Amino acid sequence: MSKRKIVIIEDEPDILEVLSYNLRREGFEILTSADGIQGLALVKREHPDLVLLDLMLPGIDGVEICTSIKKHPDTQHTLLIMVTAKGEESDIVLGLGVGADDYISKPFSPKELVARVKAVRRRGVLLETEQPREKITHGELTIDAAKYRVTYGTREVKLTATEFRILQYLASHPGRVFTREQLLNHALGDDVVVVDRNIDVHVRGIRKKLEVEPPLIETIRGIGYRMAEH
Repeated sequence: MSKRKIVIIEDEPDILEVLSYNLRREGFEILTSADGIQGLALVKREHPDLVLLDLMLPGIDGVEICTSIKKHPDTQHTLLIMVTAKGEESDIVLGLGVGADDYISKPFSPKELVARVKAVRRRGVLLETEQPREKITHGELTIDAAKYRVTYGTREVKLTATEFRILQYLASHPGRVFTREQLLNHALGDDVVVVDRNIDVHVRGIRKKLEVEPPLIETIRGIGYRMAEH
């Protein structure tokens, strides 16, 4: 992932200026749009390695844009961070559910913004360059790191980069309990400003996509999570 091009789709001028200024300072090439439809066209034309996307946009909302980006064969691997003013977990889950790799809530500090962008890009690099392990099989669950593919039975499960790394990590150590901090550090990097609820949202997204009852990822109250043993 040698490109350092970021498309920002944000209709609030002040927020757009803050995002653009701080990321340009870090050496990124920034392209912007205040309109959802034009922003989507910009992504498909410029093929950035990352998109910062406001959840609430006029004309077409961020969820629709994210869905379109992740379903199009030319842009489906584009990294995407949702920017939202809403603190409701349901909105965050919705964004992650349609393919966003991470989210950041307004108001945010420039430090948090830059850290999240760098962490998401780093995860993309790791998925592209790390030596794949053998396939992990856990009951009907199969994780193929070489193909970046997850299946449950005969059904393919589409996960974001973050969700993939969390599931892969847990499935590599069935029965072992990991704290939220351990999972965040593995999947997001230990230099990212995060809160415990962040990992909860990603785990909820994995469970929803796997559609398995009881859930393969078990909650250990007061500690974190583990992959159920079979």
